[in-house]
Amino acid sequence: MKIIAYLYSDPLLEPTPDRTLWGWEVDQVYQDIATEKATRPQLQQLLADCQTEPTHYLLVRRLEELGDSVQEVSDRLANLEALGVRLVTIEQSASPSDGAIETDSDLRADLLNLLQEVQTSQRSRRIRQGHARNRIKAIPPPGKAPYGYRRSKNRYVVDRTTAPIVKEFFEQFLLYGSLRSAVRYLEKKYSKKISVSTGQRWLTNPVYRGDLEYQTGDVVADTHAGILSRDEAAQIDRLLRRNRRLPSRTASAPRSLAGLVVCESCQSPMTVTRVAPRGKDTKEYLYLRPTRCPNTPTCKAIAYEEILQATIERICDDLPRAVAGANIPDMNLIKQGIGGAIAAKQAILTQLPGLIESGILDTESADLRAYTLRTEIAQLQGKLAQLPPVSLRAIAQTVSIPQFWLDLSEPERRFYFREFIRQIELIRDEGDWTLKLLFIF
Repeated sequence: MKIIAYLYSDPLLEPTPDRTLWGWEVDQVYQDIATEKATRPQLQQLLADCQTEPTHYLLVRRLEELGDSVQEVSDRLANLEALGVRLVTIEQSASPSDGAIETDSDLRADLLNLLQEVQTSQRSRRIRQGHARNRIKAIPPPGKAPYGYRRSKNRYVVDRTTAPIVKEFFEQFLLYGSLRSAVRYLEKKYSKKISVSTGQRWLTNPVYRGDLEYQTGDVVADTHAGILSRDEAAQIDRLLRRNRRLPSRTASAPRSLAGLVVCESCQSPMTVTRVAPRGKDTKEYLYLRPTRCPNTPTCKAIAYEEILQATIERICDDLPRAVAGANIPDMNLIKQGIGGAIAAKQAILTQLPGLIESGILDTESADLRAYTLRTEIAQLQGKLAQLPPVSLRAIAQTVSIPQFWLDLSEPERRFYFREFIRQIELIRDEGDWTLKLLFIF
């Protein structure tokens, strides 16, 4: 008994399938790759071989792989039936009993239903192929251009009327590290109302960095002019990762210690509260108190300024020792390695036009290769963006000077505290207290 198999795939839509996927002992596998000419030489060879040597079974993944139209599929099914070849699909089922498509008269009703399914699948395939060709050419996906851009013929171009608004939104976030305050800033200055979730999408949208992201999840680098520079985008990513470690809403809190202090005695987070004497026009007082203290009596609140001063003293004393004892890799070497990989792929990109002219690559293969390289470059740029911008050891000495912290505003202190500190533990001891800093590294 002779069993053969046939594979047809489009590199625009899927990777080349494994020739051993069948689960049967197959005597021979015929495989075609989709091209612009839409020829299937291996399928023609398969039919010719079946005429010269009897074949019992032909395995395919799906029925539509036998042709580019319902008529082609029907003609080839008729050819196989005339040759006495029984067709089995491994990803479609025509018969509840055995999941096989047999070109016998008792299955013609099922075959008609399958041909209708083939027609629907092929229509969907043509649409996906059109989207894939646009993706290979780095044409923006269908739909309205993101705010700050407008559509040109084959790419996004910066909209000069709305791009400055988006730019100021990013600058506000970079300055204070607060998404909600950046959203409020737009509403106050430009009367541009956006939700916090929309602002979050702006911060993570590759379009504003000059890249395109498609429904497949692939990101193609450097397809148009970005509103954000690469350095700014990297800083935004770091701020977003840092803010995810903090309790909800504390990222936009006005006080630098908000969301960082935890009472070691009751394991409760501590929140900043304001107290002003009733009926007196005096300044308000700030305290840090536990929010969910189970103790009786509850742990007392402590003046905010006292904890702030103690935090500055502790970070100046503890940070240099923590950095010296940490196993921190050499960021410069890592950046050089990633930068070298990016440069190598960019060099290959510049060679592709010459390979087309010399006939080594056709245009379709070169476009597909360029697309793969540009998605790989985008992935490497993402890895590069996750690295700290400077060496931690290089800045530890600077931020270990008390005057550095005292000269900062509260929003600026909030920014720097969260660059280094994961949590501050308040340790109580018979009416006295001390602080323990837990760093992020």
